[in-house]
Amino acid sequence: MTAGSSFGQLFRISTFGESHGGAVGVVIDGCPPGLPITVAEIQKELDRRRPGQSSITTPRNEQDQIHLFSGVMDGITTGTPIMLMAYNRDQKSDDYNNLKAVFRPGHADYTFQQKYGARDWRGGGRSSARETIGRVAAGAIAKKYLKEKLGIECLCYVEQVGAIGSSIDADTVTAEQVESNIVRCPDTAQAAEMICLIETVRDEGDSVGGVLKGLIRHVPVGLGEPVFDKLHADLGKAMLSINAVKGFEIGSGFAGVALRGSAHNDAFYHDETGRVRTRTNHAGGVLGGLSSGETIHFRVAFKPTSTIRKAQETVTQDNEATILEATGRHDPCVLPRAVPIVEAMAALVILDHYLRNKAQNG
Repeated sequence: MTAGSSFGQLFRISTFGESHGGAVGVVIDGCPPGLPITVAEIQKELDRRRPGQSSITTPRNEQDQIHLFSGVMDGITTGTPIMLMAYNRDQKSDDYNNLKAVFRPGHADYTFQQKYGARDWRGGGRSSARETIGRVAAGAIAKKYLKEKLGIECLCYVEQVGAIGSSIDADTVTAEQVESNIVRCPDTAQAAEMICLIETVRDEGDSVGGVLKGLIRHVPVGLGEPVFDKLHADLGKAMLSINAVKGFEIGSGFAGVALRGSAHNDAFYHDETGRVRTRTNHAGGVLGGLSSGETIHFRVAFKPTSTIRKAQETVTQDNEATILEATGRHDPCVLPRAVPIVEAMAALVILDHYLRNKAQNG
């Protein structure tokens, strides 16, 4: 029996820690030896995820300073387990005192109480998004291996906030464009509107959700398994394991149902190098559960942040009706900080499947 805190097979991570505990972190098993990696490189990814980074994120002032305890010597991975940990420095547990006996709408309070007979009311414990620090730290290592050893790039950006969407050509998006503004949308005109919307709902004591677009470029053909461990199935599991995610689609996704098979099928051809390509990519870079060699396209839907200042109807642990107006420090929109989390989970899936494919086929 497993408690569900581990992910992956050959490149396997196990995260630990709670939102208001002493620290959060990750243990990585199966990282290949010989990869140059520094704490600064890992910290760069965590700085993209950390709270307090802009006016549209939670003001919790955590630096998320990462500490490396094992698995790297003289700046090179050794092939042994890597342990990374960040101490919680800016907990304000008193902000949650009024929630000790109240189930917050949209949160895991009620389900945790029913499952375990107890729950961590200080920010949600393991159900808090602070758990994702370990994912992003591990993902930084996976991203570097994929990029430097295999030329594979994992990239994500904010495509939609509320009803405001971007129509930018995903295939042209660069990491520099994503990081060019605080909402992490490469469409600068739409980014300005998104920021205004987030500021408006924040000032109203409310929240807003949206959609992240994910891209995995230069993936070799054949990663994945044909039945239960299909590549897009594992990507879906990875994304749906992220806090606040309510939807995942690959390629044309739900929009594909409006097309006929003759329009949806991606015709094969040989490019100028003789490589087999597809003229369109409705499949999203995955055929039969295996990577096709085309860019993998996927979308991830995030719900609005559950903790808001507006009055909400709820009940207590004693089944008494009450009204909750939450306090504390929370994101009015989780999407800007979720970008590095989605990139990390994509990298973890691809590297794990690359190592599995290499172990099977040499």
